[in-house]
Amino acid sequence: MQQYILQIIYLIGSVTFILGLKYLGNPSTARKGNLIAAFGMGLAIFGTIFLYTDSNGEHLGNLGFIFGALLVGTVVGWLAAKKVQMTAMPEMVSLFNGMGGACAMLISIIEFRHLTSTHTADAMADGVNFFSQIPKGFLFTIIIGMVIGSVSFSGSMIAWGKLSGNVKDKSFGKQQFINIGLLAVILGLAYWDIMGESANTITIFYAILALSLLYGILFVLPIGGADMPVVISLLNSFTGVAAACGGFLYDNKVMLVGGILVGSAGTLLTIVMCNAMNRSLLNVLIGNFGGGSAAASGASAGATGTIKEVTASDAAILMKYAKKVVIVPGYGLAVAQAQHVVHDLELLLESEGVEVKYAIHPVAGRMPGHMNVLLAESNVAYDKLVEMEEINAEFSTTDVVLVVGANDVVNPAAKTDPSSPIYGMPILDVENAHHVIVNKRSMKAGYAGIENELFYKPKTSMLFGDAKKALNELVSEIKALG
Repeated sequence: MQQYILQIIYLIGSVTFILGLKYLGNPSTARKGNLIAAFGMGLAIFGTIFLYTDSNGEHLGNLGFIFGALLVGTVVGWLAAKKVQMTAMPEMVSLFNGMGGACAMLISIIEFRHLTSTHTADAMADGVNFFSQIPKGFLFTIIIGMVIGSVSFSGSMIAWGKLSGNVKDKSFGKQQFINIGLLAVILGLAYWDIMGESANTITIFYAILALSLLYGILFVLPIGGADMPVVISLLNSFTGVAAACGGFLYDNKVMLVGGILVGSAGTLLTIVMCNAMNRSLLNVLIGNFGGGSAAASGASAGATGTIKEVTASDAAILMKYAKKVVIVPGYGLAVAQAQHVVHDLELLLESEGVEVKYAIHPVAGRMPGHMNVLLAESNVAYDKLVEMEEINAEFSTTDVVLVVGANDVVNPAAKTDPSSPIYGMPILDVENAHHVIVNKRSMKAGYAGIENELFYKPKTSMLFGDAKKALNELVSEIKALG
């Protein structure tokens, strides 16, 4: 009876995951979706603890360790989530994703150790290869889950280090060929182990583990910083697939459904991000976009001319008497924690009869949807967030574009300079507006490490300073105009 109840709980948990994912598609319902999915996960966890029995009718043991781990994990996760700044959210996502990969890796290791414990002395003495008798599908699931989980774990740790500024882009001669060769060795050893062709199955398994961890490091290390949103999505899909393998191992439906949802969503998001940059996934993985100074210097050669600086007072006049203003948020907005001030500016302009919209580029920020989350935090209405494909047609009828902390996603070099590493990437066509005001702390190059031609355009005026301070000044100046 308990097992039937547990299966019903797993079904409810699976449904909550699907509903949660659906609600996450809209910032206004994302919080509700998170809570629904978390409830389903909690239900599945406690249902397993109290209702699961093995083939001998035994319940789970070590409950003290289980509840102790749940308590520690809950406290650490809660405190980390409460204290994290929006600018640090991408590296937290990478860190948590890496922990998911590590869990999948450990599940495979534990299950493999469980298999090795069945190696009896008699079987080994008789020269019986126990692993050759194991169903190939079961051993395949263990090894492939371990490989994918290991790559996701070590790769996510490197991504976390790069996003936090502690790890730099590093590459060496013929690294891509070394990576391909290393992957081929991993797959070859995995095939050898699965087919039970070797008497050194245990040694080979741990060799695969070590090589997979190394591959995850080498896989992410050379990828340019500006490509990290794509890498985060890809690693997230890896973790989902690895978790789904755990669901197969334990015949656990809720774990399987959760892993499949994460894996498929991460894969789709990776494709969307690649399309947003007009590049293939292979090009992202080997192109080193934004990762080298040589590429940067090649692009910066075309960005010449004089810049025109504007005061907050003059910018306020332009925006107050405009009919339509489009705000382009970027990572600088998150760094300055100015999302609430930009919402105040939006409300003030609307009270003056100005139409205000936000132009959202798919790869703005340091992770997928970074700007959407940032603006949702300040209660910006979701219908004001307009995606690149829709807003580009409106720039020609826009009086003023205010670019706050964005750089590469508005760089015309993507369309005009074939030598630029971002050439071919779709951008926000802000230069088509009547006036462009760019708020930046300095003329420092963006995340891709290249100069921005937009800053030297005749229509462009630079409003230098911290985003929060500059936006507050704009609000004050507009109010002073009466």
